[in-house]
This record gives sequence, C-alpha cells and structure tokens, in this order.
Amino acid sequence: MSDFFATWAWPWWTVIVFINIINLTVGGLIYSRSLHPKDGSEEKYRKRMRIMGVIFILVAAYRSVFVSRYITQLAWFDSVLNSSLLIRLFATAAELSFSGLIALALLQTNRDLPSADPDNEKGLISFLGSKSPYFLMVCIFLAQFFATAGVITKSKTLFAIEETFWTAGFLAVLPLAIIQVRRVFTIRDEKLIEDTKFFRRSTIVIAAWCVGYCCYGLFYHLPLESWAGAIIQIKTGFPAIKTGSQAVMDAFLIVNETKEYSDWGFGFLLWHSAYFSICAWISIFLMQAPRLMPNRLNQSIEPSPSGK
Repeated sequence: MSDFFATWAWPWWTVIVFINIINLTVGGLIYSRSLHPKDGSEEKYRKRMRIMGVIFILVAAYRSVFVSRYITQLAWFDSVLNSSLLIRLFATAAELSFSGLIALALLQTNRDLPSADPDNEKGLISFLGSKSPYFLMVCIFLAQFFATAGVITKSKTLFAIEETFWTAGFLAVLPLAIIQVRRVFTIRDEKLIEDTKFFRRSTIVIAAWCVGYCCYGLFYHLPLESWAGAIIQIKTGFPAIKTGSQAVMDAFLIVNETKEYSDWGFGFLLWHSAYFSICAWISIFLMQAPRLMPNRLNQSIEPSPSGK
C-alpha cells in the first residue's frame, strides 16, 4: 500500500468504528423501546423490522472492525475472524435484512396509504405497487449466491452479476418509492398529516436511497468497476479463478486480502463508508417500522388528487 493510503487508512478506520459503536448503542435503545410501543398494532411487522435492523447493525459493526487485513495487521486481531467466507456469510444476513427493511416498509406504505384513485393506477404502476418490493428481495437473495461463489472462486464475473442484481432490484422499486413520496405529500388535512408523519420521513429516506444507489450502480459501479474488472480478468486470466474444495478452504481460512493500492481507491472508500454509516442509519430508522399513528389506524387515508 502506498504511503498516502497508509496515512489515511488508520484514521478512517478509527472514525468508522467509532460511528458503529454509536450505531450499536442507538440501535439497542430503539430495539428496547420498540418492545413496548405506544400502540399495539402491526406486531408481526414491527418484530420483523426490529430484528432485521439489529442484524444489519451488528454485521456492519463487525465488518467495520475487520474491513481490511491491512488494518487488522496493524492492530493485533488478524485471524480467521477476518476470513473472506466468514465475512461473506455475515454479509448475506445483513444484505437480506437491509433489502427486507426497505421492501416491508414499501409494502406497509402501500397498505396504509392506498391510492386516492385506484382506477388511475393500473398496469405497470399497479405491478410496481404490489410486486416490485418482492422483486427487490428476490434480486438480493439471488445476488448472495453469486457473491459467495465469487468469494470462493475469485471470479470477478460472479461479483459483477451480484452487483447487477443489486442495481436491478433497487431500480425496480425506484418508481414505487417516488410514487409513495408524491402520495404522502398530497395530503393536506392537518390531522392526517400528523398521523402520517412517519411516512413523510420514511418515503423520502427510501426514495433518496434508491435514487442514489441506482445512480451509483448504473453510472459508476457497474460499468467502471464491476464489469470492467470482470472483462479484464477474462482477457488476462489474472487473478486466477479457483475451483474445488481447496478454494472453499482457502476462502474460509485465509484472511481478507485487501492490501493492494487498488483496494483502497475511490470505490473502496465510497462503498464501505456508505455501508458502515448511511446504510446503518437507514436500518436504524426503518427498524422503528414506519406505519400510521395509533389514533388513525382504523381510518382510510385518501390523499387529495389535486393536492389541495
């Protein structure tokens, strides 16, 4: 690693770990508080959301500590705890939880805030409203197989397919996320605004994430990193693709190799900084289970089509 990256790597890691200590504390407080909500509604939904939130926060904290072998060598805990396959297994639980938080929040918003004019939301819009959150979960689920196989074989093509599934999943729910923002902000009745204040925040958070991630995937990560790297590996044969049981053992026993200059470039910094901060904060927020406020749970919400 160059002297420049060695200079900022340690301070960056220190800040990231400190952030995740705070995330763990806040997440624990929210989890404890969510066990005794002000209203008794949506018990199963709330339980699923807080469990998925805790899973992501815990894994993010773990991964922030073991983000790079360079860091763990400088510390003193370079061990099998940092093995590629073990980290990948934890990441699977976290990534499924993260997508689940967003998908369930989208579905809950659909149930609690139905369209004011269902006749105008047919065809593709109807499909997006009812099916795209499930499509997101399926995409992230399938992505895990390619990610795990990529960790074992060191095939960049498998990683590129994984990242394609991620972008496709969030691209599918992006229209719904935008529709829900518009739907909730067309409400003008003051009492209904109070009842839906949680949705006014959650729809913006989800839409902002979808826009940001889709732009990141489509315009930077997929063309310039994932598939570009896969094409280079196919042409040059380097790094070599591993196969067989020995590849599995190596992935489990050999600690994470993230020491080279390229591993500490812009893509590494951008994604891992977002993973350990922004994604964790979104999880902390969504684990509170966005839903209607208790005094209006049994009333239908009909946003004004005219916005007046």
